[in-house]
Amino acid sequence: MDPEIRKNAMQMAYASSIGIAMVLAIFGCLILGAYLDRKFDSGNVFTIILLFIGIAAGFRNLYVLIKKYFTDDEPIIKSIKSEPHRQRPAPKKN
Repeated sequence: MDPEIRKNAMQMAYASSIGIAMVLAIFGCLILGAYLDRKFDSGNVFTIILLFIGIAAGFRNLYVLIKKYFTDDEPIIKSIKSEPHRQRPAPKKN
């Protein structure tokens, strides 16, 4: 298999796991919050708190997976000095 096709296939597989990780974090915390509210008869306190925690955990999972698997192969240019095709203009002579 061509290395470029293999790389693209792997990235697609990781991209599909991002959605699963996000859904599991959100709905897992939501179900746990609803269970705790029923158990302690506390209204919707645990549901709301754990829903926000699940959303934060889902976005954290999204960030970690993207950072881990979708790194750029080329470095980002940080300054003009590292760009060989740009030259500073010569100082004016008086």
